[in-house]
Amino acid sequence: MLGNYPALWLLFVIPTLLVPLYAWSFVRKARALKILATHEMLRKINRGVSLKRQLGKALLLLLAFTAIVVALTEPKWNPQHQQIRRKGRDVVILLDTSRSMLAEDIRPNRLERSKIAIKDLLARLQGDRIGIITFAGNATVKCPLTQDYAFVRMLLSDLTTESTTRGGTMIGDAIRKATQEVFDNKSRKYKDILLITDGDDHDSFPVQAAEKAAEEGIRIIAIGMGDDDQGARIPITGPDGRRSFLTYEGEEVWVKLNGDVLREIVSATQGQYLLVRPGEDLDLGEIYLDLIASAEKRELESLTMTKYDERFQIFIALGMMLLIGEIFFREQKRV
Repeated sequence: MLGNYPALWLLFVIPTLLVPLYAWSFVRKARALKILATHEMLRKINRGVSLKRQLGKALLLLLAFTAIVVALTEPKWNPQHQQIRRKGRDVVILLDTSRSMLAEDIRPNRLERSKIAIKDLLARLQGDRIGIITFAGNATVKCPLTQDYAFVRMLLSDLTTESTTRGGTMIGDAIRKATQEVFDNKSRKYKDILLITDGDDHDSFPVQAAEKAAEEGIRIIAIGMGDDDQGARIPITGPDGRRSFLTYEGEEVWVKLNGDVLREIVSATQGQYLLVRPGEDLDLGEIYLDLIASAEKRELESLTMTKYDERFQIFIALGMMLLIGEIFFREQKRV
């Protein structure tokens, strides 16, 4: 009981502190009068003062303190049961964390811009469950489906090109992992994949993986990041802190957006392909509102919550009335 209402511990102040304090004050007052007044004068003073009224004033203060303590426990009654149903879709983000996503044709770079866009998306979600898979040479489930958006936002801050243990880009592996390990098999609808990548793939058969996902009722929305014409170099920082660009056999590596494979992927799932070129903004919030929030939703959870009528105001008012009454309560006997 007291664990649920910690303010009730203050009630122990009454017998352990306030009552002894009042008793001590009465004794001290009596001693002071004996010192300052003669026996005859003291008898006249005591004749005009009522001990019962003094105790009454003390009782009013104690009752006021008790009422305020009870108010601090937020008393409530009249329980009303409410059924709350939450609807939404399951959305899994496949985020490319290969080194090609460090290209700076999209500022600050492809990966960081994607993370910023995902954080904007979290602010727009309307009860949907969200999961995150990062992929490069292999795919890793970083976050299963959840409605804890604060946790997802914290997780995003730690995602780098080191988030996967192997180099390369395996889009197909990421799609298969989402299909087999993240989405459930309860329904063939209400499932979306947001694929954010530059489209580079190392023979992971992404189109075949997308076709399999389509059989499970999964729709893929692919976001192509980068320049599909000239491409961009991959910046690297050496041990001495000097900045240069990735080379292969003495030549600088230029990475272009491969939009063709992404078009094939979305075509297999009746999804949609969106291109983000240099200088363009990636607004996942708008994409979500246009393509996901307006789609059919399912009931994700049903909760029964109990609502009460708050009644702490009654005890605050009672405490204030008792305090005011104590001020105007006279100790002298009525004449």
